[in-house]
Amino acid sequence: MEKQITTKSAFVAIVGKPNVGKSSLLNRLLGEKIAIVSAKPQTTRSKIMGVMNAGENGETQLVFTDTPGMHKPRNKLGDYMVKTIVDSIGDVDLCLMVVEESGKLHEAELELMERFRKLGMPAILAINKIDRLPDKSKLLERIAQFSELYDFAGIIPVSVQDGDGIGELVKKLCEMAEEGPHFFDDDTLTDQPERVIAAEIIREKMLRLLSDEVPHGTAVEIEKMREREDGGIMDIEATIYCEKDSHKGIIIGKGGAMLKKIGSCARADLEKFLTIRVNLKLWVKVTPDWRNKAGSLKRFGYVENK
Repeated sequence: MEKQITTKSAFVAIVGKPNVGKSSLLNRLLGEKIAIVSAKPQTTRSKIMGVMNAGENGETQLVFTDTPGMHKPRNKLGDYMVKTIVDSIGDVDLCLMVVEESGKLHEAELELMERFRKLGMPAILAINKIDRLPDKSKLLERIAQFSELYDFAGIIPVSVQDGDGIGELVKKLCEMAEEGPHFFDDDTLTDQPERVIAAEIIREKMLRLLSDEVPHGTAVEIEKMREREDGGIMDIEATIYCEKDSHKGIIIGKGGAMLKKIGSCARADLEKFLTIRVNLKLWVKVTPDWRNKAGSLKRFGYVENK
């Protein structure tokens, strides 16, 4: 008689200050790039959900929410990002807090732990970037630093870059999952529409290629995304919105060189994700101060339409 497999599930919010590797960790866990990654802080703007089936027989379904980095908001977009974090913490079974391997405690980290305490939220601490530690004994100091401030269910050193500790982290997450049905089909990777991921891939390339002041004032809207009837090619047309004419010039570049470079880099990732050849066309438009306009935030998908 075939043995009955008991299914388990857990909704997990990945939280932390900006630029600690939350999106990179999500991509590493899923084995697929669905969250954009950049060396610049506050890359993620909204909740991105990823689904992973783990365990010997895939019996445990872990549903991850990658959240923006906790920070002090400076505009309406920032307010929305912080609200996203707060809402996410209240909607999950446990939190996975990601911190760096060294450094002083950040105000955002203290605030997150205080929220865990108020909610009685189970949390695992992942100490990332341990590949940068020449002296691994320093980890003990880091572990003690956070242990004194919150009773974490587990503290696991990891390196998202080379994969160290990821297996142990998944094992701990599975241990904390509770018996119950899977909420998504077993072949589900994310709840994000392809258009959203396509827009984020384009925005990621701007974050990587442009100067510091430009990318955070940009948004990407997919105008067209359609596979040709004869198959084999996906036509994607997207508009990049920025806040200043000077920024538009930087994005386009001399003779259109920068926009061409953004498009070329984005197309490579899009083809990998969509598993089809992509014909990508990009335009740039100026919308002054869009990050403080509710209508623009809704249009670009940062605030839910009610």
